[in-house]
Amino acid sequence: MPQPDAARDGAIRLAARLEPRVNQLARAIVERQRAEVPGFDLLPGEMRDVEIAATARHAIRGFLRHVQGLPDTDIVVFRERAAQRAEEGLPLVQLLRGYHVGAEVLLDALSELARPGEEGALQSLTRMQLRALRATVENVTEAYLAGLADQQGAARELARALIRGDEPEEVAARYGLSLESGYLVLSVRAPEPPTPVAARRLLRRALARLAPLAEGRVLSLPDECGGCVLLPSRTALDAVAGRISSRLPAAPIVGAATAGSPREVPAAAERARRIAAVADKPGLHRLQDVLLEYHLSGAADSAPELGALLEPLDGQPGLTATLAAFLDCDFDRRRTAQALDVHPNTVDNRLARVTELTGVDPHTARGVQLLGAALTLHRIAGREYR
Repeated sequence: MPQPDAARDGAIRLAARLEPRVNQLARAIVERQRAEVPGFDLLPGEMRDVEIAATARHAIRGFLRHVQGLPDTDIVVFRERAAQRAEEGLPLVQLLRGYHVGAEVLLDALSELARPGEEGALQSLTRMQLRALRATVENVTEAYLAGLADQQGAARELARALIRGDEPEEVAARYGLSLESGYLVLSVRAPEPPTPVAARRLLRRALARLAPLAEGRVLSLPDECGGCVLLPSRTALDAVAGRISSRLPAAPIVGAATAGSPREVPAAAERARRIAAVADKPGLHRLQDVLLEYHLSGAADSAPELGALLEPLDGQPGLTATLAAFLDCDFDRRRTAQALDVHPNTVDNRLARVTELTGVDPHTARGVQLLGAALTLHRIAGREYR
């Protein structure tokens, strides 16, 4: 509704007193943001002291033009800044808090400058400022989310190119993204077959837990079971395991494999997917955690690692032969001792040493399966038991 001329003239006169103080107010806004907006001091100095101050001056002069009935200052500046902040990873809540701080500084200044009898003009300017703030916040939020969507879309394309081996260098260059020298590849799936919505939610939860480990340098690609997550290869596996511990609510099953270079990501992604598929409980699983199940699933790349299980026994006289004899004698230590012509205590000592060196106990069901498969590969390769 149009304001009466007297009230409008009073608002214009009051607002005009801000004109000589625009630079001072812009500096005050920057100082208030420094004190009240979390993470403000982490921004680059040039952004804090130059760019944000310039944006504040732009906003103040735009408000003064609006009060005078002149065309509003172009909102494009605010939209551009919002898209930049999204690209830089500044949280939206911090960006919006900065605009609210600016509005408070401006209203405080108007209150200080108002004279007796100008209460109506101050009230009018307050309403105008609130409307201007609402319009700015709407535009800034829209631009920020659009920029974030573009950024996420670009990251998704890069993840897809890496996982499929479709020229990731070209995709990274197209979107101005950087490639890591290597990646820790995670396949995230739900313990039970999920709905599409549940699968997306599972991946989002996993990303929320893992992103802090990679300082935001995380890529992901969803699928029907959950999805694939790519972290820099320098990310500590123990830290990842802690973030997706089976003790957490709704913990996913996660298979992990390492790619030494971007070109190795497709093979690592397939390995991580197979690991997650054969694992039977939530938490992080590496190949050695599910080696037998992985090998029995028909994966061709597991034989070398399964065969290598016995490598620590090389150069240790009698250990491999004792292990083979123990399995052949159906875990009977006395029969094993007779077959080897040694004392039963010697068998016990050697088997304890096997457990110590391989990390697998031949007295357990899983140990029997795993070591038996390794011995079979050992035999196929024509190697002698020593």
